[in-house]
Amino acid sequence: MKVLFIGDIVGNPGRKTVREVLADLKKELQFDFCIANSENAAGGRGITYVVAQEIYKMGVDVITLGNHAWSKSEVLNFIDTDPRIIRPANYPEGLPGKGSLVYSNGKSKIGVLNLLGRVYMDSVDCPFRTADRELAYLKNLAKVIIVDMHAEATSEKCALAWYLDGKVSCVLGTHTHVQTADERILPFGTAYITDVGMTGPYEGIIGVDRKIIIDKFITHMPARFEVAKGATQFNAVSVEIDENTGKALKIDRISRIVD
Repeated sequence: MKVLFIGDIVGNPGRKTVREVLADLKKELQFDFCIANSENAAGGRGITYVVAQEIYKMGVDVITLGNHAWSKSEVLNFIDTDPRIIRPANYPEGLPGKGSLVYSNGKSKIGVLNLLGRVYMDSVDCPFRTADRELAYLKNLAKVIIVDMHAEATSEKCALAWYLDGKVSCVLGTHTHVQTADERILPFGTAYITDVGMTGPYEGIIGVDRKIIIDKFITHMPARFEVAKGATQFNAVSVEIDENTGKALKIDRISRIVD
């Protein structure tokens, strides 16, 4: 089985890039499932129903979110009824939505789990204990399990990967918008990368208009962030997984610039 995971889609430029790249990439890689972190897909912050449907139509099977899950209030109107979208599982109990799911393409199925880091981020429940709880359920339904660890600290992402080595197929980091070059297969068969990267503006600063960010660093004054214009990038990873064991066999980074 081959799974494609797309790094954080940022705004309309990111969605446009997925639209331009994904169909050809499907022919090239012949992946079975596509997952995309889309917490910044609507205007650079949050997600809406229309944007989610647009992303599905492009060929994405499952959407994961992150710390901007609630940035667009309308998400509350559909997150409970959309079977293909998940938000971090370690948000407090009782919030809308779900933190994991099992998705089937008719021939195979995968489990997907979304977690949020705690270092330099909002206070949430422990991602390690939450992973244990969610996996007790998911492992009864699917051999292949993909974890989106949406976190700031490299050490926290790496620690979770080692903690879950052999228990899940992949631990894929998101949130920092900069693709890392540390992809590997851990000793017991879990694929890992600290950050998958970002799909969106290439000429901004982590997706935002660079002038706004530079001015903010110089003046230390509040600023309204705007999605950058210009060339875009498509960041993703392709992971080959043994369906019978759930162990990862290969992980490859994908990074493309789109004019």
